[in-house]
Amino acid sequence: MAAATRNWAWAGGLAIGAVLAWFNFRWLRKGLDALVAASAAQAGEEEPRVPIGTYFRAVFRYALLALCVYVIFEFLRVPLASMIVGMCSLGAAAIAASVYEVVRPGK
Repeated sequence: MAAATRNWAWAGGLAIGAVLAWFNFRWLRKGLDALVAASAAQAGEEEPRVPIGTYFRAVFRYALLALCVYVIFEFLRVPLASMIVGMCSLGAAAIAASVYEVVRPGK
């Protein structure tokens, strides 16, 4: 819609936000996969240990996203609100896909 109205700054912000949301999802999935693998490897132990790198990656993911948003906002002059709306697009797409699957069950 932003591109159709020729508001290129907003269109760029939406696209950047969507890409950052995709990276965030991928990093979250990798972190959870590592956590599941570590817990499965330590299934018989009394107190399973989580690798310290897992905690670092969780914090680093948010810090990297915040740094990317700041740099893009400051240097490219892309509206901050458009990037935030773009980051929400992944959640909106997941909700839309879930509603679609409920309304039209698998064939």
